Amino acid sequence: MDRIRHICRGNDTGQGRISPWLWVPTLYFAEGIPYFIVNVISVIMFKKLGMGNGDIAMYTGLLYLPWVIKPLWSPFVDIIRTKRWWVVTMQAVMTVAFAVAAFSLPDPAAISDPVPVSLFSVTLVIFWITAFASATHDIAADGFYMLALDHGEQSFFVGIRSTFYRLSSVFGQGVLVVVAGLLEMKLGNIPLAWTVTLLVCAVLFGAITFYHIFFLPRPASDVHVVAGDGFPGSGQNVQPYNDSGKEFSAADRAREIVREFGQTFVTFFRKKKVWLAIVFMLLYRLPEAFLVKMLNPFLLDPVEKGGLGLATETVGIVYGTVGVIALTLGGIVGGMAASRWGLKKSMWPMALSLALPCLVFLYLAAAQPSNLWVINFCVAFDQFGYGFGFTAYMLYMMYFSEGEFKTSHYSLCTAFMAMSMMLPGMVAGYLQEWLGYVGFFWMVAVCCLATIGVTLLVKVDPEYGKSHPERRRQAE
Repeated sequence: MDRIRHICRGNDTGQGRISPWLWVPTLYFAEGIPYFIVNVISVIMFKKLGMGNGDIAMYTGLLYLPWVIKPLWSPFVDIIRTKRWWVVTMQAVMTVAFAVAAFSLPDPAAISDPVPVSLFSVTLVIFWITAFASATHDIAADGFYMLALDHGEQSFFVGIRSTFYRLSSVFGQGVLVVVAGLLEMKLGNIPLAWTVTLLVCAVLFGAITFYHIFFLPRPASDVHVVAGDGFPGSGQNVQPYNDSGKEFSAADRAREIVREFGQTFVTFFRKKKVWLAIVFMLLYRLPEAFLVKMLNPFLLDPVEKGGLGLATETVGIVYGTVGVIALTLGGIVGGMAASRWGLKKSMWPMALSLALPCLVFLYLAAAQPSNLWVINFCVAFDQFGYGFGFTAYMLYMMYFSEGEFKTSHYSLCTAFMAMSMMLPGMVAGYLQEWLGYVGFFWMVAVCCLATIGVTLLVKVDPEYGKSHPERRRQAE
């Protein structure tokens, strides 16, 4: 209890130190909201505004790109200004972007179905800017968390940050979509409803930005320096001085970044069985990568077009609330299972739980049930399985990243993780338009073989991931 009281009131030795309770929850809530708006809510919004499934998947899939190439510019977040500056500035940029996006939405009522993507050019450009700002905010927020907290506080608040990121998922995919749906009914004007919804996002982010201007601490360690472990900002071996004991100049820093950047890539691609690992990272989630872009359009499309004909607010409850809760529970159970069995024994149950639940959408497309209990159960079943199976994917990335440049190599693994969702997602809509929903979900079912195939190929240490409480007690 003393430790908890100490953390709540801040460090007694740091005069005027701002308690982490005042900024960690809001920081990670703010980290999640733009990601879900750009990658999930945009799909629903463009669908309701009349864009075709092929264009929706292609152009919203491209919005993943900033997270794919994030490692390429993450070093410069450390060199140019402080992490705090980047956090507040990116939040301000996203506030403006949401407001501008709200007034950029076209009114395609008089346009034939599907609405040409050219009408959404301005909105897509703004969402592209938002995506880059959000990815940059992720880099800065995670780095700021490590600089502003000591090791004990980092461990204590890791569950808090995860909880508020998950809450942002429910808020973004659930609450905001329900609000948009209710506004659609009340106003009778779909573009206006989504304009108001985006303005709500802008006001929310503006309030968070204003709050963080005053309540984000200014840690003394938050300076732009060159780090020695892979990418700057990794939190290890910080080197503000060169070998001669002189402070790095701008040219020194630039050269050090290039050297570290190159070294990280070279050592990553020299790792044993690196290409097998990349294939695993790209294909393990292939069924879900195709499915995720077409799930909301399938729920929204009318029955005569092969969908389920759900209202917008119902989709916010089914996928954005029930689905997200099931996904979270699956991840929690997956973590417990992995700590008990280890990655090797968990791999097969998790691979099957990720792949096979996709079959429920084949049933939904064929039967087109109207019973919401059935639809909720099917979505929850799929999302729980995905959450459980995704645990093995995350553990494998950590396992493969082990070594001297662990932090930097894991960052590269997350780039392949984002790519694994981006590339299949971009073509998913065109495949659905060609095959229809039943044919598309049959194709997704066949893609389950890719998950099983790459799981057969990878080899891991039988003890990796297991929890060993007796070893911890001995170490203590």
